[in-house]
Amino acid sequence: QVQLVQSGGGLVQAGGSLRLSCAASGRTFERADMGWFRQAPGKEREFVAAISWNGAIIRYTDAVKGRFTISRDNAKNTVYLQMNSLKPEDTAVYYCARARGYGLVSVSEDTYDYWGQGTQVTVSS
Repeated sequence: QVQLVQSGGGLVQAGGSLRLSCAASGRTFERADMGWFRQAPGKEREFVAAISWNGAIIRYTDAVKGRFTISRDNAKNTVYLQMNSLKPEDTAVYYCARARGYGLVSVSEDTYDYWGQGTQVTVSS
């Protein structure tokens, strides 16, 4: 069984920064792509960023390019999302997720099988 435990998040003013962490249990973290998704109130969950198992391939949704950075430390079984220049429209519950395999770096949540508990990020204007 894989468990993903998230930390970070909170309330920040527009223009500020936050870093989310997602710690995974189990050895399968090393050979799995990881992703971050978010769900704003009244909206469907959407893709934010994903990283391949070795960090060689990274994808972002256009809305966060240049502001957010996804990274991972396989020695610590942890994936990170550094969020800079935050905007009120970034307000959402953020979820990390583990992909079923590796190499695709998928933007579709259907290809992710384990999810973190979710972390609230609120950006005030």
